[in-house]
Amino acid sequence: MEKACKFFLSVIIFLFIWIMTSSCKSAHATDTLIPDQVLSGNHTLLSKNGAFELGFNCQSPPCSEFTFGIWYVNSSTCGPLLVWDFPPIKPWYSDSSKLPYLTSDPWTSFFSLSYGNLQLTDHSTSTIIWSSATGMKDTSTSAVAVLLDNGNLVIRDQVNSSLLFWQSLANLGGTLLPGGWLGLDAEMFGAKYNDSDCASSYLVINTNQPKGFTIFHNKKCFFGTDNLYYSGTFPSWMDFLEDGDSLFLSSSSDLYVHLDSDGTLSAAKLGDCGTLLWSAPVSWQKNSDYSMQEKSHYRLVLTTMAIGVLIVLMLIGLFLFWIRRKSVERPLNCNSTVIVFSEARIKKATKSFSQKLGEGGFGCVFKGALPGFPLVAVKKLKGATQAEKQFRAEVQTIGMIRHVNLVRLFGFCAQGRTRLLVYEYMENGSLNSHLFPKEAKLTWDIRYHIALGTARGLAYLHEECKECIIHCDMKPDNVLLDSDFSPKIADFGMAKLLGRDFSRALTTMRGTIGYLAPEWISGLPITHKADVYSYGMMLLEIISGRRNAQTFMEGKYTYFPIFASIKVNEGVAISLLDPRLEGQADIEQLNRACRIACWCIQDAEDHRPKMGQVVQMLEGVMEVEIPPIPRSLQNYVGMEDWSYSTYVDSSL
Repeated sequence: MEKACKFFLSVIIFLFIWIMTSSCKSAHATDTLIPDQVLSGNHTLLSKNGAFELGFNCQSPPCSEFTFGIWYVNSSTCGPLLVWDFPPIKPWYSDSSKLPYLTSDPWTSFFSLSYGNLQLTDHSTSTIIWSSATGMKDTSTSAVAVLLDNGNLVIRDQVNSSLLFWQSLANLGGTLLPGGWLGLDAEMFGAKYNDSDCASSYLVINTNQPKGFTIFHNKKCFFGTDNLYYSGTFPSWMDFLEDGDSLFLSSSSDLYVHLDSDGTLSAAKLGDCGTLLWSAPVSWQKNSDYSMQEKSHYRLVLTTMAIGVLIVLMLIGLFLFWIRRKSVERPLNCNSTVIVFSEARIKKATKSFSQKLGEGGFGCVFKGALPGFPLVAVKKLKGATQAEKQFRAEVQTIGMIRHVNLVRLFGFCAQGRTRLLVYEYMENGSLNSHLFPKEAKLTWDIRYHIALGTARGLAYLHEECKECIIHCDMKPDNVLLDSDFSPKIADFGMAKLLGRDFSRALTTMRGTIGYLAPEWISGLPITHKADVYSYGMMLLEIISGRRNAQTFMEGKYTYFPIFASIKVNEGVAISLLDPRLEGQADIEQLNRACRIACWCIQDAEDHRPKMGQVVQMLEGVMEVEIPPIPRSLQNYVGMEDWSYSTYVDSSL
């Protein structure tokens, strides 16, 4: 019997030691929670320095309610201090029932790490009280939860400890620990809620002022239009570091910052039993006032942005305008209406010089269309030898000349060796195209109108311009007709523009042999009377509808100007009229025009009238006598023409 008692006592002692050993082992805490491991009851995680503990605890013994969170337990004089609890996923709720429970039964609740996700579950009701919601299924096998020495609970890779998936310092409740931060990715939220009471506060960083913050508060658990707010700043002595939109509490600080559910913001020392060091002097305002301030702030920001955009657009506009003026078109100078065009602009306007209107001694002419202008004629000069500066000066002179019987110059282009002149477009082309073709027929009235208008244009160039301008190439090709068949002289001033010496004009001007005055051949100085001679030759062509230099056979005459001079002397000018008109002409005008033409082609310059006098003669203001037959025509005719003309002259 005694032996049996001794055996039974030994078993009891063994079981007691085993139970106590097992209990101690199960209560022993580490800093790491591995997958599928659970914390329940008095099981906890303890940081390696022993300062922080994760698990169920209470702040005011005797404990009737337990809270799961991170506790500061490093004080020998104070009880555990709750420094992190479960924050709601969002700081505002329309339904307070969705808020997590801060208190729960430690014997029916389990905290675990599963699939890389931390969660607290109430097994009695099969309810998930809280979840970190990291959603890292792909990394769940290598993820562990660790409570660090600064009180930061992290989910990190088991091999690479620097790879963090979640951390409590970025998911704040109502307490900010040293090493923690406030900003866009970490905001404080304090709440108190049970069946009879529900209040919440929310703190955000105010970047408009250094160490600034704004607290929102509502006695309900959701934020609406009746919110209160307060804006303030942390005191300068607090170890806050600013970095852009974030405030960092120095990890060397022994302070913690706490936001209560009633909106009270305070600072105290860890391990000092919550002794208050600072509290924000709260002065609540209605949230509507804050909204007005926010709206005012946003309005200021939007206004500033709008002004900035407007300034940028203005600068871009000015730049484009400068580019347009520099490379596309601009006045030659402030006193000129002549426009400087770019070669690319003119090339586009003429469709790469594809619409050719004609070709003369100075170059080819192309049709074009420029925005802001009527149709234009672009002359592409050839043989230009002047430097660009001198060329521009001559163009400016020509561009200033305005007369109803002169073709208007709109602008020019001088890039590299390219020389382009932009003129007004004349709908009916040149007089040449209407005067000589067999199918063409100009009435006498139109012919006389053309002769008079051309004379007025030349008179303006010779006598009314500041400096006398000699055309040097007066012929039907250079008389253009508008839609009403009104004449306009083209190519005036070209000899000087291209830098040609008058003595070389005979060899450089194409197709002008029938219009050259005797002084061109004899080498005498050239004056405006050379234009008068050319006009007289052209007037004969207007009257007769035939070219002076073409082979002519009328009895024994082979050169039309001699035949015309003789017939004018004989008083039978009607024989010079274009046969296609069938005698339909004003006889008085015909006689006057024939006599004027013969006066204009006299050998001596002094015998030729000025162009102003020619205008007066054509207008009937001045009488026109019968002119003598010019002797110099022998340079262009056969001997029989000259013999007859000599005989006629000797008989006068």
